[in-house]
Amino acid sequence: MDDGWQIPTVAVTVDLVVLTIRDDQLQVLLVERGIEPYAGKLALPGGFLASETEDIDAAAGRELTEETGLRAKHTHLEQVRTYGAPHRDPRRRVITIGYLAILPNLPEPQAGGDARAVRWTPVGQTLRRRNSLAFDHTRVLSDAVERARAKLEYTTLATAFCGPAFTVADLRHVYEIVWGERLDPRNFHRKVTSVENFLVPTGEHTTKDGGRPAALFRRGTAQTLYPPIMRG
Repeated sequence: MDDGWQIPTVAVTVDLVVLTIRDDQLQVLLVERGIEPYAGKLALPGGFLASETEDIDAAAGRELTEETGLRAKHTHLEQVRTYGAPHRDPRRRVITIGYLAILPNLPEPQAGGDARAVRWTPVGQTLRRRNSLAFDHTRVLSDAVERARAKLEYTTLATAFCGPAFTVADLRHVYEIVWGERLDPRNFHRKVTSVENFLVPTGEHTTKDGGRPAALFRRGTAQTLYPPIMRG
């Protein structure tokens, strides 16, 4: 090693892809940046670690609350990947850890921290506009959305988009919106109800969609689906 070599100073941030279903669309939470760089441009909520001792997962939960007013409690929150291209941030060398967060029935968020405004935006609309987000956040969003779509095939992640009680039709609607394709109702019902501990009957029914009363379920303890539910 060169005697003149020093450990480089590298900053670390967390960026969150917060997904929910609103108005029958998969939507992502975006903030309008209030400071440079990219002031006035839309970005994913996130920020720098608060201290050298702050845990990365804790930082993700803190940023979720500070930037949006939403709480991380009872939220599906997972790391997607790390992004470390040398010039992804014009200020200095910054490595970010991208997180995927999924919440149901989210209220209108409140801007905080360095965010000038915060809003829900359809995912499809955002991804169709290349480089519409600050930094490399379009790539972070794309990776997180694909992670969610893929995990719906072999895990019970779809229930994270649902409330405490839901029908099989509600669950199917989640799959159809996230995947962007129609599913056969009978085949879907057979598959999800055949997986042990995927859906637990509440004993109650609803007529909110009209027609015959539909059974209500809550999420069970199962984490994986076998056989998987495959996209078309």
